[in-house]
Parts: sequence; C-alpha cells; structure tokens
Amino acid sequence: MSDVPRIYPSRPVESTEPARDLRAELNAEQAAAATFPSGPLLIIAGAGTGKTRTLTYRVADLLQRGIPAERILLLTFTRRASQEMLSRVERLVGSASRQVHGGTFHSTGHRLLRRFGASAGVPSDFTIMDQGDAEDLMQLSRASLGVADAKKKRFPKKETLHYIYSRHINTEIPIEEIIGAEYPPFLEYVEAITRIYADYTERKATRNLVDYDDLLLFWLAMLEGSDSLGSRIAGLYDHVLVDEYQDTNTLQARILSAMCRGHGNLSVVGDDAQSIYAFRGASFRNILDFPRSFPDTTIVTLEENYRSVQPILDVSNTLISRAAERYTKNLWTKREGGEKPWLVSVQDEPQQTRFVVERILELHEQGMPLREMSVLFRAGYMSADLEIELTNRKIPFDKWGGLKFLEAAHVKDILAFLRVLENPRDEVSWYRILMLLPGIGDSTARGLMEGLQEQAWHPDAFQRIVPPARAREAHTALGTLLHRLRTTDDTPGAVAREISRIRTLYDDILKEKYDHPDSRLSDLEQLQGIAGGYPSRGAFLSAIALEPPQSTQDLGSGAEDDETDTLVLSTVHSAKGKEWDAVFLIWAVDGYFPMSRSIGNEEELEEERRLMYVAMTRARNHLAVTYPLHSYGSRRGADYSIDQLSRFLDREVRGQMERVVPQFDALPDTPAEPSAGVDLRAVMRGRFRGGGTGGR
Repeated sequence: MSDVPRIYPSRPVESTEPARDLRAELNAEQAAAATFPSGPLLIIAGAGTGKTRTLTYRVADLLQRGIPAERILLLTFTRRASQEMLSRVERLVGSASRQVHGGTFHSTGHRLLRRFGASAGVPSDFTIMDQGDAEDLMQLSRASLGVADAKKKRFPKKETLHYIYSRHINTEIPIEEIIGAEYPPFLEYVEAITRIYADYTERKATRNLVDYDDLLLFWLAMLEGSDSLGSRIAGLYDHVLVDEYQDTNTLQARILSAMCRGHGNLSVVGDDAQSIYAFRGASFRNILDFPRSFPDTTIVTLEENYRSVQPILDVSNTLISRAAERYTKNLWTKREGGEKPWLVSVQDEPQQTRFVVERILELHEQGMPLREMSVLFRAGYMSADLEIELTNRKIPFDKWGGLKFLEAAHVKDILAFLRVLENPRDEVSWYRILMLLPGIGDSTARGLMEGLQEQAWHPDAFQRIVPPARAREAHTALGTLLHRLRTTDDTPGAVAREISRIRTLYDDILKEKYDHPDSRLSDLEQLQGIAGGYPSRGAFLSAIALEPPQSTQDLGSGAEDDETDTLVLSTVHSAKGKEWDAVFLIWAVDGYFPMSRSIGNEEELEEERRLMYVAMTRARNHLAVTYPLHSYGSRRGADYSIDQLSRFLDREVRGQMERVVPQFDALPDTPAEPSAGVDLRAVMRGRFRGGGTGGR
C-alpha cells in the first residue's frame, strides 16, 4: 500500500448528536492542550503521559469548534500513526474527521508536488526513486565522471555517497563538515564528491526523477521560492499539528515555519528527553528552540504517567535531571506499589546472560507472558551471547534492530573459515571465502573448488593448486593462513585465537567492503569472546549450527494456544514507543552505554543519556539494569578488561535502585555419550539400496 495522506472529498456533515464533552475525558493538562484556542502550542509530553490521546483529542476539539476538516493538517512520522490517530478522531466526532488531511511529511510533500510542482519546473508525471534506485543513479554519476578510476586510494561507494548527500539535504550541514566528522579519509575527495552530486542532480532533472529527499526539499522550495505559490500552499490549512516533534530535522522545521507563516496555528507534541535520532538527521534544537522560533508560544507539560510504577519513574526522573538542556518535568503516577528497579552486578557476560535468562523464566513461571518482557541494549552485537543461550534453552525470541548476530554477513564469513578447517569438503564455505578475495570472481572460485575436488579435498590441496595470475596474491595469503591454522592447539581459548588469526586477513577485507566498519568489527570481537568459552572448534561450530538464532516462534515450547508468545530482544532505538511489563537493560557499562565513540563529544553523550532514559521508561512494573564487572575478548582490543558502571548511574540514581548480586548454583557437567560403535553412513547407504521404498 502506498504511503498517501488520508484525504476525502469535502462534503457537509450533519449530526443530531450532542457535542461530546472532550475535556471530561482528559486530565487537566491534557485538556488544556487539547482545547487550546489558537497560536503556537508546544506540548511537552513525558514518556507514558498520553501524547497520542492528547493530539487526537486536539483534532477532535478543532472539528467541534467548527474548523473545516479539510483545513486541518496532521503530520506524523509513520503512515500507521496517522491512520491510528484519525481512526480515533472518527470514533470521537464521527465521519466529519474523514476530511482531515493526515500523513507523513514525505507523503504530504509528494501530494503537494504533484499538485503544484509544474508551476515550479517539476512536471507532475515525475517518478519517485526509492533509496536503492537513488544509489544506483549515484553510481552512474560516479562512473561517468571517472573520479574514482584515477585514484589509487579507495573512493566512497555509492551507499556512502548517497548517505552523505541525504544527510546534507536534511540537516543543511555542509558536505565537507559531514565528511570530516564521519568519513575523514574521504576529505581529499570533497571536490570530486561535489561534482558527483551536481551530475546526480542533473540526471534527475533530465529524466524527471525525484528522490525521497526531494519531496521535502521541493516542498520547501515551493514555499520559499515564490510569494504567490508559497502563499497558495500555506493557505491550504488553518491548523497544522505535528507528532514526535523532537524527531524533526532542520528541513522539516523550516517547512513548518513557512506553512504557518500566515496564521501561526502550529501545535506540536514531543519530548525533548526522547530525542535520540541524531544519526538520522533529527535536530534536538528544534524542540528546545521552538518558543524562540515561534514567538508567543504556549507550553503545556504532561507529567501524569499511565505506564510505570512510581519507583521506575523516580529513577528515570533522576537520570534525566542531569541533562545539560531540557524542559523540566517530573513524571508521576496514581498507580500504587511497585518494587524498586534492580541494579544487578555480575562477574562477566556469561553471568549476565544467565541472570537474565533465569529471571525471565522465573517471571514466566509466575504467569508473565514472554511477549510482556524485553531485553534492551545499546547496539545489536551486545545480545550475541544471550541469543545463543536463549536458543539453547528453547526460549523463543524476536530481535528488533539490525540483523540477528549469526545472520550478519561478516559473522558468517568468519564462520566459513572455521568450517573449512573443520571440514575441508565444505564447498559452500569454500565458495564464500574465495568470493571475498580480490582477484577472485565466480568462475575463478568454481575452478579452484574443482581443483580441490580433484585432490579429494585434501587439507593441503589448496596450496597445491595453481591459481590464475590475477588471483595469485590472494591465493598465497589464504594458503598461508590456513596452513598456520591447522597447527593443533588444545589449550583453553584456542578457538578465540583462531578467529584472531583469521581476522589478520579478514579485517582488511571488511574495511574495504564497508565504508562504516566499526560496528561490524565490534560484532567480530564479540564472536571472538563467545568462542573463547568453548573447548574446541567443533564444539563451537556445533553449538551455533544446531539451532542458530533466527525467527524463533517454532523453537519455543510455549503454550500451544499462544504460538506468538515470544520474548523481545531490541536495541533501545527500535524499542522507542513500546512498553513491557518487565524490561532488562544489559551492558550498563561505560564504553557500551554510553558507547565509547560518544564519550569525547558532549552532544553525543547527552543523546546517550536520553537513550538510557528511553530504555528505562519502557518498563511498566519491573526494571533490571545489569552490568558485568569484567569483559573477556573485549571489543576495545584487550583480551580482558575491568568494566566501570555507566556514568549515567550516579550515586543518587543508584540510591533509588535495589542492589542485587545474583548467587548461582553450579551448572551440572554433561557426561559424554559412549561410543555407539555404529557406522551411520553405512546405515544410510543400506537404507536406499535395492530399489526399496526405504519406508520399512
């Protein structure tokens, strides 16, 4: 279904029903916001305070006051949010709400560009490119200008070029500044990159193509470029309402200012404490500076929380009170009772995993569905050990935010090296490895594997094969690595050391393949740490191959009448807007939360604090924050480190939490199975001999 605004033909609606008393259905602050008369309105809605309800009732109140529905514009960040709000409005005031214009910023920009674009040089039959199309067109510009061919150093790939371009458009940050901050090795190519963008823009124009960012850029250009056209567009609406205002970017803020220049009736709802999307271009300053951008703003603060028990709110309030800049609010609830959030110290990651799993099982035994529990973390790779243990325990889970750990291509690449060492006949893993190497394409890889087969997949066969000249260097490097790895090492940590050796070759490949390799390198360090806990390569590969973490509804042993009862694992970013009865926040350690790369940047550090606030306020009844005292195979480059509790959990925050140190029973040793003395291959061969059905 296309992302289009909800628009219906204007028609008079008559009703004999008495007007609904909307104020009576809201608390005092919600009612003040919903029935605000006119002018700029900023609704600061703390977590769980009913912001959607308030914005919905504001639309309903405008309709009851006689504002024509087609003169109201409701902007949201997802089509689903818009549809949900307008459906609620219809339940409140009836079918008159169907004429309200609602949709995302991009869908509204699209509609206006179709209607008015021809007057500004964009024929209405333009084609919209998705991100993949835009990246491919960027690649055509890159290739046609030949800017990368003459360079010995690596030039940005099309995905990176598109990212820089899009970030520049949405934030108005100069291209050179974006490259300097995020891709400093490419600073010498600023002029060439700018030429690519000029060619890309020209190609779009000559082909009447529009990319996703153009929908906003052209909307603003129509508003600001011509007094007559801008006035026609801005004059379409008497009231503009915006959800999640803290997530708007600079371009969107300018659009809103231009749309409301005639009447000033802009109502926005948001929470500065939940501004966590700077990496997508969102500007924290938009909500902070709203009263300055729109003089005579009225601010209404929503503080009554309908989600969490008071002890969770007390910790969250204290945490966010340390923010350098914020709107003051103190969340409270009428809900009674509730235990203090737990602050759980464990020795290391395996103990953290064990605590989380056993506490989840305990709550589940007490009657809490798995779907009402979640485990949150700062970055996707931090759940790797937990995913494996949940799979081993047959606890079904879904993961939100990024690929699941063992599905990530770079993790699968490393496992392929280990698998050919364990089984030289594993041609699938051979093909994966060979296709990574420079100078080796599909036909060369297949030829090399034919050579391996001719030598019966002997462990030393690869070194004996003579490769094509263009692949000789890569062949030598891989052969040397495999020869070194075949040396028997039965000492503890051997598998982790094997991965470390593999990475002497693979890390350079990864850095060449991806322009933003840091998170992927962190994944590999995490894999290395997990592998260190297994006694052998075979044991490690078997453990993760039997039931690798994936969509796990079919792996659990939950009740048959509720097959969708799955635990949620999620990055905090992906959890925003959700809530659960019980929340576990893991890795509350400096360098993990906040992330190490943010520690030297005050703005990024403040966003990390807000991110932890978002995590804590997802919990209704139970919140547990865990931190390991030690790390092994640390992503910081050391084999071992002593971790420091997150700087956000200061003395006063900790004072409102229950300190918990779990005591674990010893895990029983699993005896080895006795040798069966059976040739399983012979059994299977005999099963299908003689043309029988094999069914007896």
